[in-house]
Amino acid sequence: MVIRRRLRAILYPLVLYCVSGAIGGYFVWHAINGERGLKTSEYYERKIAIMRRELADLRSNRLRLAHKVNLLRGKTIDQDLLQEEAEAQLGRIGKNDVVVVFTHPQR
Repeated sequence: MVIRRRLRAILYPLVLYCVSGAIGGYFVWHAINGERGLKTSEYYERKIAIMRRELADLRSNRLRLAHKVNLLRGKTIDQDLLQEEAEAQLGRIGKNDVVVVFTHPQR
């Protein structure tokens, strides 16, 4: 009888500490690695930085295209730009022209 009491006195607290430690460990792990944990903030910051760079590129591209459209709009049209656009649309160039084609690298 004394052995069973001593065994209960040792095992019950030991099991209680193990279970409570496992539950606490579960919550700590999810606080760090979970969907809204501490490590995900770094992931979202990297994603935001990439998107901001992409937004800056798109804005500069938009400004470039807006400037090009403004040159074609209005009372006077830039003749060189008009000729360049017409050649690009028609796929024709003069017999003495040299064409250099640049390919944009894929991102």
